[in-house]
Amino acid sequence: MNESQKVKLIIGCLKKLYPDTVCALVYNEPHELMIAARLSAQCTDKRVNLITPALFKRYADINDFAEANIGELEGLIRSCGLYKTKARDIKEMCKMLRDEYDGSIPDRIDELIKLPGIGRKTANLLVGTLYGKPAVVTDTHVIRLSNRIGLVNSKEPIKVENALRKLLPENESLDFCHRLVFFGRDACRARNPNCLADRECVIKKYCNYYKNSVY
Repeated sequence: MNESQKVKLIIGCLKKLYPDTVCALVYNEPHELMIAARLSAQCTDKRVNLITPALFKRYADINDFAEANIGELEGLIRSCGLYKTKARDIKEMCKMLRDEYDGSIPDRIDELIKLPGIGRKTANLLVGTLYGKPAVVTDTHVIRLSNRIGLVNSKEPIKVENALRKLLPENESLDFCHRLVFFGRDACRARNPNCLADRECVIKKYCNYYKNSVY
């Protein structure tokens, strides 16, 4: 079995386990996803989703965020950690979008990463979710599981992204990353993955970690 065949089988297994895939961050407008993604750095999606309703009620659009009082903005996002840096980035990225991009979020990764606080992980999430383009979101779960399964051999996000782009069908890449995140939270956790416990793992027969641990 080659790597391409292996990936297709893993995709099929995860599709059965998670037939419906959506971004875990709750949003209604494109700029809300961008801001929620920035808040999610070193913070759980669950915590971000508790913060954003009040945040998006207070600031209705990109211009509101660009003109926000930084102290007030910090107070609204304080519980998600690194709030001073995140508040500064959110205000500055919205200023840049307003002044240089006519208030629209770019549909290209190379343009998105020019925005304060936006790295390749978030840029991929935005182009994949908002514009339906092929995207590989190198979440910590994606990096860990891709190495554990044996699809990649690097902890560097850009190397993981490039390796997965070569392996994944373009129309499956974003959903595959979402499913890996769900699977990493539910079963294949950093400590005590369920393949070695009583619970059945749906992809263990394709997983290097399982093979090496059992045999």
